Amino acid sequence: MLSIHRSYFIAALMAVVLLVLSPALSADDKAKIDSGTQKALEKLRSHSEKAGELVDKAAGVLVFPDVVKMGFGVGGQYGEGSLLVKDMPTSYFVTAGASFGLQVGAQVKSEVILFMTKEALSKFQNSSGWRVGVDGSVALIKLGGGGSIDTAKINQPVVGFIFSNQGLMYNLTMEGTKITRIAR
Repeated sequence: MLSIHRSYFIAALMAVVLLVLSPALSADDKAKIDSGTQKALEKLRSHSEKAGELVDKAAGVLVFPDVVKMGFGVGGQYGEGSLLVKDMPTSYFVTAGASFGLQVGAQVKSEVILFMTKEALSKFQNSSGWRVGVDGSVALIKLGGGGSIDTAKINQPVVGFIFSNQGLMYNLTMEGTKITRIAR
């Protein structure tokens, strides 16, 4: 009986590894990432005017337009994106993470991380790999009625939004997500 559970766990773990590695084998080019980045920012602005105002104030904006998250007992997520400084892409990154627990299914979401201060942006840019919750915290912003923003978190040096076509997503976390620069 134990070997069946071990086999199931190994199979699930391999599926997550393949999920994470397969996009890397067919990585997007700069033009596709840049186009997705602009579409994601337009979508965020359409969800909330206040979110757009925060984007405009940020020293740097890291956008992952399509983060795929899948799980079957063991889960993983992967996405590619770009860092914008003064509205221009300066470098490209991947976000990846794994999770364990009761989970089944898949979803595609967008993630936008705003570095509100030059110091926070510089710390991110000078890191060799940035793990959310270890190298820096991301205060996730929740959207209230009428597009209002939870103003208690907007004074943090790094804030983030997670959203889909339906709007901002709640009860999600970025803790443990690793963000790594990729050469393009």
